[in-house]
Amino acid sequence: MLGKDAMINGTVTANREAVITLDVIGSNQKREKVEAVIDTGFNGYLTLPSDLSRILELPLAGNRRATLGDGNVVVLDVCIAKTLWHGQEREILVLQSGSVPLVGMSLLYGNRLIVDVLEDGDVAIELLP
Repeated sequence: MLGKDAMINGTVTANREAVITLDVIGSNQKREKVEAVIDTGFNGYLTLPSDLSRILELPLAGNRRATLGDGNVVVLDVCIAKTLWHGQEREILVLQSGSVPLVGMSLLYGNRLIVDVLEDGDVAIELLP
């Protein structure tokens, strides 16, 4: 068992994006491995494409206005999912979007993020004491 002290690791891509792989668990207990980009400008937990939310049968919890990086304001559906975080299941809110999955600051809160910012650089997320 990994436990709460397990490090979450990823890598920096050629596009200079810090990426980690998450296990996302739906209400049907189906699990999908999702490569997600870490976005420190996103204050939510996680974004997923709507087709993946449907596959995982994520229950709809409402909707929320969101301001995109380009300044546009959109309304996005909010779903509930679980993810494995430091070896433990954690319930999170997921915003449905048409873009690549993003990990936001709410999921990272209480952790240390270390990124070696170069191609194939290490990404490490460790739980703070």
